[in-house]
Amino acid sequence: MTGYKKHVFVCQHERSSESGRKSCGGSGSAELRSDLKKQITSLGLNSEIRINVSGCLGQCAHGPAMVIYPQGIWYGNIQPSDLNEILNQSILDDKIIGRLKIKQDKNEETSSC
Repeated sequence: MTGYKKHVFVCQHERSSESGRKSCGGSGSAELRSDLKKQITSLGLNSEIRINVSGCLGQCAHGPAMVIYPQGIWYGNIQPSDLNEILNQSILDDKIIGRLKIKQDKNEETSSC
């Protein structure tokens, strides 16, 4: 194996409920990652595409969040119903899904973990 063609990092950072702040891990990201990994494996692409657990990506306010490399596509507020579209359009076809793309406001800071 010469390495993966793509890496998908799914944030699983989890804050305590007392923090009052959203976190990807508290928003179901572990299940999203698991389901996406199963889809990649069922297509026989697990030697080309790596679905990784990630610590905080600094986007928990938009969580669950993920980033797809090498394209650098950042998605947030992902739902289980979005996974097929993400797989087919973004991971396999390098297209950006506008409604899921995290749009960084100039005045918005990324969340610190």
